Amino acid sequence: MSETRTTADFWFDPLCPWAWMTSRWMLEVQRVRPVDVRWHVMSLAVLNEDKLDEVPEEYRESLRTTAWHPVRVAVAAEQVHGPEVLGRLYTAMGTRFHNEGRGPVREAIAEALAEAGLPAELLEYAERDTYDAELRASHKEGINKVGQDVGTPVIAVPGPEGAEVAFFGPVVTPAPKGEAAGRLWDGTLLVASTPGFYELKRTRTEGPVFD
Repeated sequence: MSETRTTADFWFDPLCPWAWMTSRWMLEVQRVRPVDVRWHVMSLAVLNEDKLDEVPEEYRESLRTTAWHPVRVAVAAEQVHGPEVLGRLYTAMGTRFHNEGRGPVREAIAEALAEAGLPAELLEYAERDTYDAELRASHKEGINKVGQDVGTPVIAVPGPEGAEVAFFGPVVTPAPKGEAAGRLWDGTLLVASTPGFYELKRTRTEGPVFD
């Protein structure tokens, strides 16, 4: 008997280390559960553009400039080459930004494009607003599912009677492997199936563990 497959929609900004951790968990989930992930772009720059005065000064400047570069390249790749390229491009970017600690420098983005089998010319969109409308639309689709007081990642999963339920998170480090990843997924579906469930949270005492 074939397994019924579940689709999870995942919104990410390549800059966010916590979204990166969650995305690595979702890749493990795909390995141990009948789950397919659809990747979507959201943007910390868009999320914070109306509240820049509330963020630390050093972070504020990156939100005005370099934070736009990887999401613009990702959206350009999606628009030109189709949404199926986003997963592998995200993996190539995130490995360089986070695991290698290089951040969103142009060289890292260029290498990520090459690894993902995408043309180098896409790097030109890093400082162009060509697809900003599409970027904002993708961001809005994800953030509207959870509200403006959260960030990335956003995941949307089947809830009660198949209705979609979206959450910020889960925030986890290190990313669970194997059956541990599957159990966390099972728990995510369980809380999503509970009408009126909104939040579980505790203070983070450890930073992202990239392994």
